[in-house]
This record gives sequence, structure tokens and C-alpha cells, in this order.
Amino acid sequence: MTKKKANIIRIIDVTNRDGVQTSRLGLAKLQKTMINMYLNDMGVYQSEFGFPVTHHETNYLNANLELAKKGALKPIVLEGWIRAIEDDVVTATQMTDVKHLNLSISTSDQMIKGKFKGKYTKKDVIKNMVKAAKVAKRKNIKTIGVNAEDASRSDMSYLIEFSLAAKEAGATRIRYCDTLGFDDPFSIYERVAHLASSVELPIELHCHNDLGMVVACSIAGAKAAIDSGVDAYINTTVNGMGERAGNADLASVILAIKHSSGFRGKYKLDEKINLKKVWKIATYASYAFGIPIPVNQVAVGANAFAHESGIHADGALKDRRNYELYDYEELGRGEPEIIDTGRKITAGEYSGIKGFRNVYDKLEIKFKNEKQAAEILELVRYANVHTQKPLTEDELRFIATYPVIAKKIFTMAPLK
Repeated sequence: MTKKKANIIRIIDVTNRDGVQTSRLGLAKLQKTMINMYLNDMGVYQSEFGFPVTHHETNYLNANLELAKKGALKPIVLEGWIRAIEDDVVTATQMTDVKHLNLSISTSDQMIKGKFKGKYTKKDVIKNMVKAAKVAKRKNIKTIGVNAEDASRSDMSYLIEFSLAAKEAGATRIRYCDTLGFDDPFSIYERVAHLASSVELPIELHCHNDLGMVVACSIAGAKAAIDSGVDAYINTTVNGMGERAGNADLASVILAIKHSSGFRGKYKLDEKINLKKVWKIATYASYAFGIPIPVNQVAVGANAFAHESGIHADGALKDRRNYELYDYEELGRGEPEIIDTGRKITAGEYSGIKGFRNVYDKLEIKFKNEKQAAEILELVRYANVHTQKPLTEDELRFIATYPVIAKKIFTMAPLK
């Protein structure tokens, strides 16, 4: 008898879709691309990398899909978010080469009445979602996620009816959205367990932090899915960025699965995950968004491994396990933080060729000739206009390595 394969928890990061919707903040397309590169290096299963029906995203999305074809963004899955309506599926597949889509529509009475204002009934919601999923299937979309927005406030019998209809129409998984952070770890466990056992499709958990329970709810929902015999996918964002109070923090979710008492050794996390990359992606996202990492942030905050009280310091020095659940080295931390206080030449929108060559020489990147150097300099100037920040070393390396793709990312054509 063949042993049944253990169900797994995978990470789908939504920084480039929900994270960038953080009010008054956002990312340039180069910065979104770098987030995708770091997520790929970290072994994250999928990036919800943008909006395929939004015109200013088109070049960025197709450029990142080109990076995937070249193997630079591999094996990460690049998936787009659209509304669960036929027109969005058609437009997404016309404007981009995307092969993975999440189709989203509201399912709670509150949103059907208060958001749609009589435009759709509950039957219409299911009908529109089914039509969209079937079109996606005809368009050869490889994975079709169907999102139940405000699932946590939706009637359970209706949510099951909606999800079964999605399964029949070709959905690969169901996204249970705790859109307002309404669930608690106990309610989400019960609801997801009921949904998963009734529908028998993998469940994707998309939770928000309005009541401060986003990580607890995310892993409780994942536990319910696994306990019910299906795979679980947890949506995260780097540093917990997102609408209102934010989404589930990438590092916190992974650490909770790896080290908490109820999960460690009992639930299987995607083995591709490499936590040593988390420090780099967290610090980059902090820089790109312009939001400092809180001093007490899980894993990556300045005080995450700091001990001051006599009892704690003494105990940590005797044996780190006295006051530390996991090692800072596991996160890619440990190198001394060096602050440059002398001369520094940067590359930006007004850089000249000599200063530019000095910057790239320090990165040990050589150009074939002056013509190539001048072309890269022009792209670096555009990149600085694009991000409005001094470029990081990895951004400079990316531009020099993929100049043609970088040019596409920086280019936006206005609507005709």
C-alpha cells in the first residue's frame, strides 16, 4: 500500500499586490521586481506580483515573466490578481503572458448588500465567478485561485456552495479571506476545517491584522486545512505591510510554523524556504517603502536578540536557549552593521560617467566598452528617477545584468 503524501504548508507572498496598497505608500516597478527576486532566492512558492488589467503594470508584469523564462525568477510562481469577472480574465490574458490568476469576489451579506448595492445577488456572485473561472480555464491558465473576499463574515453554507461551484468550474484552490481581521484563531480553525472537509480543495489563508491576530489566525487556518486533509497556502507580506493594519508578516509566519510548540515537527513547511534570506528582504523592503523596521519586530527588529536585564543577559550568555527560541544566524543576521563615514560616490539621475564607473568598479562589474557603460548609465539615471531613492547594490547589479528587461520595467506608455 502506497503511503499517503503528507500535506504541506506553502507561502504565497502578496507584498507586490496587497502590500503596495498600503495607504500613502507604494513601490516603484524596479523595487517590486527586486522583491520578486528576493522572494525567489528565499524559496517562497509564489508571488502575487501585481494587477494584469492595470495598464501601468503591463510592462513590469511582462518583464518579470520574461525573467522567469530566462530562469532568473525560477522556481517561484508569478500570479496576478483580478476581479472574478469575465472581462478581467480576457483583458489580463490579452495584456500579459500571465499563466496563474487569482479571481476575487465578495461573498459576505455585508459586502453583497453594502458594496454591490443591488448590482449582484448571492446567486449572481456565484454565476459571475463560475463564468470567470471557466474563461480562465479556456485561456489555459495553469492555476486558478478563487478568492472569497470577506469569507470570515460570510454565511458558511453559502461559502461552501460558492467554493463547490468554484471547484466544479476548475478552481485549483479557495482563498479564505479574513478581509477585516474579524476571525480569531479559534473561529478560523473551525470555519476552515468545515470548508476544507466539505470542498476538498487546498485552502489559501489571507488574513488581516485589524485586531492584532493576523499571524495566529493565518497559522490556525493552515492547521485546520492540513488537519482536514488538504494543502494549505498562507498569504504573507514582507514586514507585514498591507491595507490598514497590514497582513501577516512573512518572517513571523515562517518562524511560527518552524518553532512554535504546536507546529514544530508536526506540520510540514515547504522545504524550499530559506530563512537565511529573510534579513535581506526585510531590510530592503524597509528601505524601499521608506518605513523603519520597529525595534521590537519579530526576527528582524533591532531588539529581537537584545538582552539587557541582569537575569536575561546572564541566562542568554550561559545558554542562548534560555531566552532565544531560534538563532539569529538562521535569519541571515550576524554580520556587523558598518556605517560609512568617509567619501561615498553614488549613482543617480545626474551622475556622470566617472562617478558611475567608480560605483560599478566597487561592485566588481566590468563593461565591454564605453558604449555599454554609457547605456547602463542612462538606465541607472532612469532608475533613480523611477525610485526617487539612491540605488542599492543589488538594484545596480540587476540593471547591469538585465538592461533590456530593466528598460521595459522603467517604461510606461500613457493610455491612447
